[in-house]
Amino acid sequence: MRILFLSDNFPPEGNAPATRLYEHATRWVRAGHEVTVITCAPNFPEGKLFAGYRNAWRQVEWMDGIRVVRVKTYITANEGFLKRTLDYLSFMLMATFMSLFERRPDVVVATSPQFFCALAGWMVSVLKWRPFVFELRDLWPASIVAVGAMRKSLLIRLLEHLELFLYRRAAAVVSVTEAFRADLIARGVPACKVEVVINGVDLDRYEPRERDGILARQFDLEGRFVAGYIGTHGMAHALPKVLEAAELLRGRDDIAFFFAGSGAERAHVEQIVAARRLHNVRLIPRQPKEAMPALWSLCDLAIVPLRDTPVFTTVIPSKIFEAMGMGVPILMSLPEGEATSIVRATGSGVCVPPENPQAMAAEIARLADASAEMARLRRQARAAAPQFSRETLAQRMLAVLERVAAR
Repeated sequence: MRILFLSDNFPPEGNAPATRLYEHATRWVRAGHEVTVITCAPNFPEGKLFAGYRNAWRQVEWMDGIRVVRVKTYITANEGFLKRTLDYLSFMLMATFMSLFERRPDVVVATSPQFFCALAGWMVSVLKWRPFVFELRDLWPASIVAVGAMRKSLLIRLLEHLELFLYRRAAAVVSVTEAFRADLIARGVPACKVEVVINGVDLDRYEPRERDGILARQFDLEGRFVAGYIGTHGMAHALPKVLEAAELLRGRDDIAFFFAGSGAERAHVEQIVAARRLHNVRLIPRQPKEAMPALWSLCDLAIVPLRDTPVFTTVIPSKIFEAMGMGVPILMSLPEGEATSIVRATGSGVCVPPENPQAMAAEIARLADASAEMARLRRQARAAAPQFSRETLAQRMLAVLERVAAR
C-alpha cells in the first residue's frame, strides 16, 4: 500500500504530532508499505530552521525508510495568531501543489491540530482521486478559543463550518481520544466513520533507567526530588501556575523543578523565574528527541498541567505515555476527563485540580516525603506502559488505512 501523509511537523522536530507520525510510519515501512510524508523544513517551535536544513521549494530525503518531501513555507515562531495562520496557509498551498508531482497513493492522510493541513489532505485526495483520512489531534478551532488566542466571532464560526466539512468529506476520521469521537458523533458525524487510536510510547526507547549522573551534576539536581515539565511551553499549559507552586516550595532545598522545552510561553516562564528569583527552578531549552530518555531520567515526578477550561477535559497529553514508559509517576493538573481517568485507572500517578498552585505544591511536598508510595507509583506507571505500546497502536491505525484504501 502507498500512503501519502501530510503533516507540517516531522522529525527532527520532537513535538507530539511529529513523534506520533514518525513512530507509526517506521512500523508501516517495516510491514512492507511505502510511506511518503509531505512536510516543511524543521523549525518548530522557535520558527528557526534546524541546522543542516534550508527552506527550499522542494527537498527530498529518506529517514528510516520513510520518503520525506519538505516544501517551502512561511516560517514563524509558534506565537501570534496572524503569523501562524500565514504559516499554516503557506503549508496548505505548497503541500497541495507539490503533491501533484507524487505518485498516486492508495490513501491520503493529513493530521491536525490546525486543519489547514487537513484541508490540504482533502484537496490532494480529490486531485489524486483517492480516499482521505483525517487524523484528528485537537478540536480546532475550539482549542483556539479555549486558550484565549481568539474570541468567538464570525471567523471562528466559519472555521467551525470548515471543520465539519472536512469531517464529512473524510472517508475515516482517526481520533486520538474517545472524547473527540463522542464530540464528533454529537455533531452529526456518523459513528462508523470515527476510529480511536490514542497516543502511546515507543517502548524500545523509553524504559526505566538510572538518573543520568552527568546531567544531574550539570543542573545541580543530585540528591534532590525533581518535579519535571518536559515539552512545549504553550498557552494551554498554565506554566505560570506551576511556577507559583515552585515559589511556594522555595524553602525546600531538597525539591527542584526542571523545565525543558520551548514555545510561545517560554520567554514568559524565563521572565517569571528571573523576576521572582526562583533558585529551585532549572530551565533548559528544547532538546533533540534522542535526549528525551536522559532528561526523563532526571525526574522523580512528571508534571502534566493544562488550563482550567472545559475543552481540556477531552485532551490526553502524550507526555503521560513517555512518563509511563520511563516508570516516572505523573502529577496531573488538568480538568477531570479522559486523561485523569487513565492515570487513576492505571495507578500511574496522582491528580490535583488545574491551575491550583497550592494543591500542586502540597502534593509535590507530600510525595517527596513518601518514598514507599513513590516506589509503588513507579512500578504501576511502568506496568501500565505496554497498554499504550506504539507497536500496537501503529497496527491499529494501519488497519483503518487498509480498510479505507480497499473500498
